[in-house]
Amino acid sequence: MRPVLRGLCKYESLIDGTLTLCDVADMNDAITAMDENAWRANEASKPRG
Repeated sequence: MRPVLRGLCKYESLIDGTLTLCDVADMNDAITAMDENAWRANEASKPRG
């Protein structure tokens, strides 16, 4: 459901077969990478001390 909740696809596309399981897996991988990059950028911007 992450791709749907992030607005990358519509729920109907999951149900009607427009998207394959590989498509969903690719979107999930991209979401994971984006979240990790955002977390790393946030951590790097924190003051050290």
